Amino acid sequence: MATSSYQIEGAYDEDGRTASIWDTFCRVPGAVANGDTGDVACDHYHRMPADIAMIQSLGVDTYRFSVAWPRVQPGGRGPVNAAGMAFYDRLVDEMLGHGVDPWLTLYHWDLPQELEDEGGWTNRDTAARFADYSMLVFNALSDRVRVWTTLNEPWCSAMLGYAYGVHAPGHRDLGEGIAAAHHLMLGHGLATARMRAAATHPVELGITLNLGNAIPSSSNEVDIEAARRADGLGARLYLEPLLRGVYPPDVLADLAQHGVTVPIQDGDMEVISEPFDVLGVNYYTDAVFSGLDEEGNDRDAEGSRWNVASPGVCRAPKWTGRSGRPA
Repeated sequence: MATSSYQIEGAYDEDGRTASIWDTFCRVPGAVANGDTGDVACDHYHRMPADIAMIQSLGVDTYRFSVAWPRVQPGGRGPVNAAGMAFYDRLVDEMLGHGVDPWLTLYHWDLPQELEDEGGWTNRDTAARFADYSMLVFNALSDRVRVWTTLNEPWCSAMLGYAYGVHAPGHRDLGEGIAAAHHLMLGHGLATARMRAAATHPVELGITLNLGNAIPSSSNEVDIEAARRADGLGARLYLEPLLRGVYPPDVLADLAQHGVTVPIQDGDMEVISEPFDVLGVNYYTDAVFSGLDEEGNDRDAEGSRWNVASPGVCRAPKWTGRSGRPA
């Protein structure tokens, strides 16, 4: 089983925690259904021992949780916040005491708002800040935590957050989404290399992607192309840099048609393809894509919208635009 910190912890302003992009986004009128926030959520911050006991009672032997960056390192820079880290120290001990193996995720979307104010994941420096934060957590918990996930679903962070505007921070720019995707992957590689070099106990390092099959709705070329584009932007844009050290040429060509380039600097691909041990797969569903709109017109002829659809997206909006839509 798995959770994310903002999803369950609450205590949004206690013990030195500062605001994340989700604290800010939830307060944008109309951004979240019912104006809900994570201010209290499941109150896990205060109920943690009872929650772990419930996890054990279900027979669960492994629990993947995430650490809230602004709780451990308020503002995204500087030393560790001792009070915030103490919560995760107690959490890990509580799990181990109940026979539950802790799998730790370093980033499940709650970027410190101060870093977003400087450009967030569109700013290359955020990748370096993430590696620094990762080491604060690793140095505190790697003696007891064996499996480490750098990022949960970077597609969601990049595309839903910066390109489609339905997740925090709510931006709507394809170029920003692609820059964010690259810097997220760069942060993964930087953190992975530093953690492996610092490890004094056996650890397994990895990343979790949301993956699924993109299926063309027919044998028509326009539908096949729509599925190819969705697979490229949703899966291969992440898998191929991780495993092969390159971005897919067809995806780069698709982006170039919209005036978008990946902001690669020398050495980036070697960093991103740093060897790792665990690939987490969050599989929700396959999706069937069509390159035609409801009237049977070729969507490529429109030329006015782009699509960042993933074949395995969690809680996706209705996708429209140039790259096809789920049929």
